[in-house]
Amino acid sequence: MAGTVAWLVLDTGGPSAAAPRTPGAPPVAAAADGLDLPWPAEGQASISVEGVGSLGSRGSRTPVPIASVTKVMTAHVLLREHPMRPGEDGADIVADQRAADESYSGTESTVPVEAGRTYSQRELLEYLMVGSANNVARLLARWDAGDERAFVAKMNAAARELGLADTTYTGPSGLEATTTSTAADQLRLARAAMEDPVFREVVAVREVTAPGVRVANTNKLLGRHGVIGLKTGSSTPAGGNLVWAVRQEVAGVPRLVLGVVLGQRAGSNPIAGGAAATAVSEDLVRAVREALPDLVAGRS
Repeated sequence: MAGTVAWLVLDTGGPSAAAPRTPGAPPVAAAADGLDLPWPAEGQASISVEGVGSLGSRGSRTPVPIASVTKVMTAHVLLREHPMRPGEDGADIVADQRAADESYSGTESTVPVEAGRTYSQRELLEYLMVGSANNVARLLARWDAGDERAFVAKMNAAARELGLADTTYTGPSGLEATTTSTAADQLRLARAAMEDPVFREVVAVREVTAPGVRVANTNKLLGRHGVIGLKTGSSTPAGGNLVWAVRQEVAGVPRLVLGVVLGQRAGSNPIAGGAAATAVSEDLVRAVREALPDLVAGRS
């Protein structure tokens, strides 16, 4: 299962590289090297602060399956190809029969759509990122590029443009274990994706509605400890994965803190892996939020 989604029935009748440092940013790189963070004992992790730099990375830099974290690139490419303004609904997209048939799969994460029904681009992006819908990822790929293979080519081209040297995409959903990346690469992608205000809006949504169901965001940290996104991903080969984004004031300036945790309990039950990724990420978020003020003040 690539990304676990919770459906509640409605009563409706039916980096290894540091982030670029801005001029005048606090000189914290040296102090960050000695920062004692609760890094995971397994897998990979990487954290950076906008305008400040890297807070470090841990684990192997070998590419690993990333499951539904793949959808960060899917959304990034779609918004690059079909830009939207904040608050807009975007293009009209008609769900095809294949997406409808895949809606109720018992082996992967989906959100139900109806064949022939018109959805807005924003609705489907929310199903993609909030509900982690694999059927919608494939629908959007076909809508954009005509077929999934052509869309995956766009994903890999975007990865090369962003310098994601250790990333390979083989599908738009992350269901395939052959889609692999590293924490450092996904951190770089997260920085690029979060530059789009519509992407930021979508990943901050708590829940969405589809015909007859309410779909909760798979990111259990959303709205806690300053977390404003970003994307979960879990499968047996990948284990639990979480890309998170936090808004934190640093030296009086609001900064975006981004973190990536990959490969928690890989090879085990995806639910257990997802829970482990959430727990590890929550510990990291808390520690970073506590440490940043002292770090910037030179007291770390």
